[in-house]
Amino acid sequence: MVTALVAGCGGSNRFDRNDTGAVTRFSTGPISRACLSSDRKARNSRLCGCIQTVANQSLSGSDQRKASQFFSDPQRAHDTWMSQSRADDAFWERYKAFAARSEQSCRGY
Repeated sequence: MVTALVAGCGGSNRFDRNDTGAVTRFSTGPISRACLSSDRKARNSRLCGCIQTVANQSLSGSDQRKASQFFSDPQRAHDTWMSQSRADDAFWERYKAFAARSEQSCRGY
């Protein structure tokens, strides 16, 4: 979960229709760019755009930028998780909530 998700706001939005006909918004930004440039086999523009959309709803721009670094440096995620600082603890709680929402919202992409 940690290495699958992370950071940055803004970017453009794209709309797509899923099998039920519902329209889903896909965004671009730091997390989608980090996701697309990762070496994960499951990455694709729809999945990464979906994760970015959830990030835009869940994380500040600075949180997104911090989390986007986890894609290329999983050790950074571990170090943040293990950190004793209040700021990192607060970030990690926001990040965990974002990751859970992303897993639920982006399943199937």
